[in-house]
Amino acid sequence: MLRPRIIPCLLIQNGGLVKTIQFSEPKYVGDPLNAVRIFNEKEVDEIMVVDIDASRLGRPPNETLISQLAAECRMPLCYGGGVKTVEQIEQLIALGVEKVAISSATVDNPGLISHAAERVGCQSVVAVIDVKITGLLRRHEVVTLNATRRSGLDPVAFAGRLQSLGAGEIVINSVDYDGKMQGYNLDLIARIRQVVSVPLTILGGAGSLGDIRELVERYPVIGAAAGSLFVFKGKYRAVLINYPGRNERDALACL
Repeated sequence: MLRPRIIPCLLIQNGGLVKTIQFSEPKYVGDPLNAVRIFNEKEVDEIMVVDIDASRLGRPPNETLISQLAAECRMPLCYGGGVKTVEQIEQLIALGVEKVAISSATVDNPGLISHAAERVGCQSVVAVIDVKITGLLRRHEVVTLNATRRSGLDPVAFAGRLQSLGAGEIVINSVDYDGKMQGYNLDLIARIRQVVSVPLTILGGAGSLGDIRELVERYPVIGAAAGSLFVFKGKYRAVLINYPGRNERDALACL
């Protein structure tokens, strides 16, 4: 029986591992290579690594760090940050990255998704949609560049469009829930799930295995990603790399 993927999401800033709250206040939590080594031992399903400053500062992907991460990883690696061209995507795949996450560039140049899918295959093209509640009407809106730029796009319609362009997977990242550890944005997920049939991964808000359980009870075989949950422990948010054991993960497949 297929079971949901449980995916640690590591945020990189200046080569270090950090964690944010609502895309701000980055807190240094360690070395990303050490974190990957620990996650190897815990046999994680896959891992996502995002350089949170690359696109905002106009920097290309850090190929040296990415190649080091890919060499360490014993699980599928998804990388995002600063990706703007098909050539960059091909180079990341050549470095050992299985999936390339594209975020800001999907808004600026949606055609990049279809061109990338033609060159490297849909299975390696991941579209990341950062979503924030904005305006007086408190509507969900697609935002980019660490939520500093509004797009005017509706995330549900945009998710459907990216799927039609060839995205093999879509990641929904809820800015308002990021780092709060109070549960996923289930209402938004319900709306997007109605229009998306490709693999869907949800990020932002997980604070316990119970939050993951609630997500997959409603939406079986969905990707449950988390950052704070897997790098912090306890109410004082002590830094401790952790991940559910094999028995806990297998139990999720039986829900």
